Amino acid sequence: MSIKKNLLKNGIATLFQKLIKVCEQLLLVPFFISAWGGAYYGEWLTLTIIPSILAFSDLGFGSAAANSFVLKYAAGDKSGAANVSKSGFAIITAMVIIGACLSFVTVVVMAQLNVFDKSLIKAHDAIWSVSIIILARLIGFYTQLFEAYYRAARKAALSINLLSINSVFNIVAGLLILVLGYGIIAFALSQLLVSMLFIIIYGVKANMVLGLYRETKGCITKLELRTITSKGLGYLMTPIWQSIYFQGTTFVVRITLGPEAVAVFNTVRTLSRSVNQMYSLVNGTVFPELQYEIGSGNMTKAVKLFRLSVFGVFFLALIGAFMLLCFGARFYNIWTHNELAVPTAMWNMFIVGILFNAIWWTASMVFRAVNKPYQFAIVGVISAIISVISSYVLSKEMGLVGAALGSLFFDIIMAIYVLPVSCKLLGTSLVDLTKYIQDDIKQLWLKLKLYMSN
Repeated sequence: MSIKKNLLKNGIATLFQKLIKVCEQLLLVPFFISAWGGAYYGEWLTLTIIPSILAFSDLGFGSAAANSFVLKYAAGDKSGAANVSKSGFAIITAMVIIGACLSFVTVVVMAQLNVFDKSLIKAHDAIWSVSIIILARLIGFYTQLFEAYYRAARKAALSINLLSINSVFNIVAGLLILVLGYGIIAFALSQLLVSMLFIIIYGVKANMVLGLYRETKGCITKLELRTITSKGLGYLMTPIWQSIYFQGTTFVVRITLGPEAVAVFNTVRTLSRSVNQMYSLVNGTVFPELQYEIGSGNMTKAVKLFRLSVFGVFFLALIGAFMLLCFGARFYNIWTHNELAVPTAMWNMFIVGILFNAIWWTASMVFRAVNKPYQFAIVGVISAIISVISSYVLSKEMGLVGAALGSLFFDIIMAIYVLPVSCKLLGTSLVDLTKYIQDDIKQLWLKLKLYMSN
């Protein structure tokens, strides 16, 4: 099967998925406000904090099971892959049950403390709607494991498209409920119905696409249960360093420089990291093929995919950084209505951070591809702590410029560590990677000159 064709399909599917996600985030908002009012909608967003947090709790075990499954299947160990599938399904089911129990206890305690009585939403409606949304999120825990079936079958684009269709149905169901004038319970039920129907169709289709059940049944093994649980805990460390870094630096700026500085710091960081959407587009395109080639033992192809990804994303980052350098400040002033003043040095540091972020963010997909989360997660936590401490010390001396410098330290440390270690995991070196990229640039330049001469 052609890697180029798969990459093209993955790229188109990922781009479409990004557009759908933007619509999902933006399209429903005016309908919510129109149907329920701004204050009522704000209360609804507050109520959905619990389900939103819960949705991230499966990332560890789901990722661990999915990555292990693909690597074993690609290596030809179909019996081992089937065992991973059965064991992963059992762990995810246990997570669903535990999540349901914890959520039930949480909702009951909140009800006993009259938390829901303080809301604009009636307590009865709030309790039922939150419970239903939680159930919908729990059902989604199976998605990652089923997604691995599509990756193993070299049909990642089909999986991405099906997930996009699910998002479309969520939007349509939500719009229908809002237009018809129904309340939050009906809205929650619509999301649950879509979630249940989707996971059944998605899972059945995954089994049909791969057809592993025709060859071997698999069984739950203690070894796979331990492995998935161990690696799952490693993946769960990612939200930890993200919280330390993003919330930590925000808190530091608040206590050292005040609330207005927080607004400046976070808005500049948000604008500069908008370039990251290009990275995630490339990663979503390349990752399924990279992981399959690694599992198959085709390290030459894997290294080529990796170096082209690093080069491509860094090139996109250069374009993004140049655009922000030339037009970013003007756009920022329009965006913030000239209410916030940004020091030039701070602005430039965030732009430099884009380049380092492009390197480590792209290289980090290797850790997922080989299913080794701990090395990446641990250095992420350490780098985040160093960044927060640096931001605190430097912001007291240099203001927002110091806070930006402390934030930049995180991306520099991550790039210095992640890129060479990723190369090592792929059986190559940073020196060889650099040499190959130089050769790629020369070939690209020669092709460009030949094209221009014709």
